[in-house]
Amino acid sequence: MARKIIIDTDPGIDDAMAIFFAFQAPQLEVLGLTTTFGNVSVDLATQNAITLTEIAKVNVPVAKGVAVPSKIAPRPHPDFVHGKDGFGNIDWPAPQGKAIDKSAAQFIVDTVREFPGEVTIIALGPLGNLAKALELDPEVASLVDEVVLMGGTAIEYGNVSPVAEANIMNDPHAADIVFTAPWQVTMIGLDVTHQVLLDNTVLERIKKANPVEGSFLYDCAQHYIHFYSSRFDMDGCYFHDASTIAYVMDPSIFGVELGAVRVACEGIGIGQTIFAPQGMTFPEPHWNDVPMTQVCMEVDSEKLLALFETTLS
Repeated sequence: MARKIIIDTDPGIDDAMAIFFAFQAPQLEVLGLTTTFGNVSVDLATQNAITLTEIAKVNVPVAKGVAVPSKIAPRPHPDFVHGKDGFGNIDWPAPQGKAIDKSAAQFIVDTVREFPGEVTIIALGPLGNLAKALELDPEVASLVDEVVLMGGTAIEYGNVSPVAEANIMNDPHAADIVFTAPWQVTMIGLDVTHQVLLDNTVLERIKKANPVEGSFLYDCAQHYIHFYSSRFDMDGCYFHDASTIAYVMDPSIFGVELGAVRVACEGIGIGQTIFAPQGMTFPEPHWNDVPMTQVCMEVDSEKLLALFETTLS
């Protein structure tokens, strides 16, 4: 049985890698893409998500979601990372298709209700659509199989502040709702994605084996790799969003620790995912009665990159 997934996304170069990875994985059945602001505006994210379905020749619905954070002012889109078009400024033509006439949150609720206990939500951007789905239908939390999200960091430095990761920082209030809801959350944050380096040699081999998707990913990734190499003196890019797909395909690639996660929603630490390991007690009550999150802390990077390459090839 293929595992049913919804991908909540703000494409984004690493989102494109994750989405093609999922489309190609025989273990996964992508039921739909829901879009959010983040790397780009929600309108462009929606257009880009449709583009990815058309390149891959996959017929799945795309539902447009939230355009701004739930409570804070929106931050500028990081076009220095992903390009103004979200795809590394490659000037790809606009897609033919359209989004469905249903909000992302409503699509999540309806799909989970249709397949109770079977749907995994993979979140690659800020978490406003998931928080909105919980607001529409609080019972949906008990019907979701698992929420696997790329975001946050337990002990690694942040990437938009010393303590905060970008997806969480973009909508910290929504993230706190998602981490404290009664569903199984698995957090794949910078603790593991900073341990995996994707370089052009892998992308070149994928391009050779799978010219359509491989060429698109290779072309997009050059802007992304240039950003990382100029900023961090590394020959490649970190493997963020696609790590979630690998986790859903083969959790044994990762080592997880259990704990309660709360998100700082204001002040100097805004966007920080504050991890209280299972079994530790603190005088501050904020982590009491919060469900245990699975936080990925270890990863077999060779196995992860091999899975990505073989699936896409």
